[in-house]
Amino acid sequence: MASLCASTTTTISAFLLILFIHSGHSPAAAFYLPGSYPQRYRPGDTLAAKVNSLTSPSSKLPYPYYSLPFCAPQHGARHAAESLGELLLGDRIETSPYRFSMLNNTTTPLFLCRTDPLSPGTTELIKSRIDDAYQVNLLLDTLPVMRYVKNPVAPDVLHRSTGFPVGVRADDGEYYVYNHIKLTVLVNKQNTTTRVESLMATADGSDLISFTGGKEGSGYTVVGFEVVPCSVEHDAAAIKNKSMYDEITLKATTGCDPSVVSMRVQDNMPLVFSYEVAFVESSIEWPSRWDAYLEMGGAKVHWFSILNSIVVVSFLAAIVLVILLRTVRRDLAQYEELGGSESGTHADELAGWKLVAGDVFREPSHPVLLCVLVGDGVRILGMGVVTIVFAALGFMSPACRGALVTGMLCFYLVLGVAAGYTAVSLWKTVRQGDTDGWKSVAWRASFAFPGVGFAVFTVLNCVLWYNGSTGAVPFLLFVVILLLWFFVSVPLTLAGGLLASRVRHIEFPVKTNKIARQVPAAQCSPWVFVAVAGTLPFGTLFIELFFIMSSLWLGRVYYVFGFLLVVLSLLVTVCAEVSVVLTYMGLCVEDWRWWWRAFFASGSVALYTLSYAVYYLVFELHSLAGPVSAALYVGYSLLMALAVMLATGAVGLGASFCFVHYLFSTVKLD
Repeated sequence: MASLCASTTTTISAFLLILFIHSGHSPAAAFYLPGSYPQRYRPGDTLAAKVNSLTSPSSKLPYPYYSLPFCAPQHGARHAAESLGELLLGDRIETSPYRFSMLNNTTTPLFLCRTDPLSPGTTELIKSRIDDAYQVNLLLDTLPVMRYVKNPVAPDVLHRSTGFPVGVRADDGEYYVYNHIKLTVLVNKQNTTTRVESLMATADGSDLISFTGGKEGSGYTVVGFEVVPCSVEHDAAAIKNKSMYDEITLKATTGCDPSVVSMRVQDNMPLVFSYEVAFVESSIEWPSRWDAYLEMGGAKVHWFSILNSIVVVSFLAAIVLVILLRTVRRDLAQYEELGGSESGTHADELAGWKLVAGDVFREPSHPVLLCVLVGDGVRILGMGVVTIVFAALGFMSPACRGALVTGMLCFYLVLGVAAGYTAVSLWKTVRQGDTDGWKSVAWRASFAFPGVGFAVFTVLNCVLWYNGSTGAVPFLLFVVILLLWFFVSVPLTLAGGLLASRVRHIEFPVKTNKIARQVPAAQCSPWVFVAVAGTLPFGTLFIELFFIMSSLWLGRVYYVFGFLLVVLSLLVTVCAEVSVVLTYMGLCVEDWRWWWRAFFASGSVALYTLSYAVYYLVFELHSLAGPVSAALYVGYSLLMALAVMLATGAVGLGASFCFVHYLFSTVKLD
């Protein structure tokens, strides 16, 4: 058995290591699977940029792009196709007036539109968006527009960010809007013949063959999209009687300096918008075009810090495991040498856990609640594992906006079977085979965490609705989510419970006494140890938690799913070991009430996760604007901490149950 476990562990570790190395070696290479190919354009083909919601790092309320008086397409703006994940994330992709032809550089600026004179309300709205640092987000061929800004301290260093500001507040207190943008499209030339030969084995070969009808037999792919925003005051005479896409002359000097602003936001004055486009051939290959978005500053420092944490935590976990195994084997060996009941008194002193054999499997307090929490924890943990595995294998590309959220929701719905099965199985085991009440347990498992999550989601969604944010889920989608819960999640949870009620339960190795044994008074409350126990699992998580929080609240792209899978496996291992250690410590002092303590010993990591969320709010999101943004952060942070507690608590209880069952089934008891 030991050799089998060792070989299995080695195989899993090798698999996780391969994923880890793969994700760290080339972040973008894992995102494009066989069967997906780039969109190629011939010279002169039309490219159309799209617009996404206005977002802000200080305000967590995204707003529609056309909520400000920006130029709309000639035939009106239309919504682009959006996935379920995009809608849940607040993305609202629409068509824009920015159009240009492949390799057709517009050295002369093109006129877009001249707005109506700004009303006082519109002026205040624009100023408010500028104060909250709202960003304009353009998309071209699924690539977000990127802006490069020089570091004032180190001019040779460029800061990258997606999108560009709506405007700026100058030192004189006046507000200026960026009304002219210089767009740069990086393109890569591809030979169609070589592409056809390399992809003939896929179903895309037929599509590529038809592309060779051009003169050159080659195409261009978009591998970069950059912007330089400008604030330019146009000459009124130069734009008079101009139509959209007509060439105009800028009143300002040639060039575009973002530090020089002149288009002031004033009441009863219009805004004039224009743009220009330049195409630059690049050596960047299409599969590597996301590298600029995924690259992190100081990556080597981050990687060394993360690897060091893994080594330290793994070393500590190994020490805990070795001490535990040696202690248990020593107690068992000493008990067998003393001959069981012949030296009962002395044996009890050496192995205090033996005294609680008749109470160790006694039904815990609030058994229904415990079963429900464990069932929901197994579902959350399963959703996390499956999602991370699929993302690590490249099935959830950042080019596919919202794919990660859509996958998480689908996996959560399907894993209702696991929640119902686990909850009812634990209920039957606790009740020693009695199936009465399993329907109530299954029903509660289908409504416990989903109900809490849906209640928080509904309250926050109403707040977003009231504020007119695109972060609010449309009413139709809200109804769809509700129907998915009732007609997919609930039936699957009940089906899992029904299956568990028909399966044979785990039998206890010892009989439970009719009268409960009195628990000796402890010098220190065991719950103190439970609270402290969460520090070790949190040590495996907190560095990775920083990147996750940055992705959620600062709009950065998270992509190291191979490493996240390794961290998750390490977290599960440490949670199991910590829970087993505390359970054994409690049994040694003749405290048989281990069920809830085993759950919270590993689940207490949620306390430190929530504390870290507060720390992140104070030190990283100190510019968070408004009570609505704070309410969103607090609400979703509480929900995240609850999910972490359920998932890690289920791991701890499962590990402790296996340990206690093994411990009392190994030794011969009187």
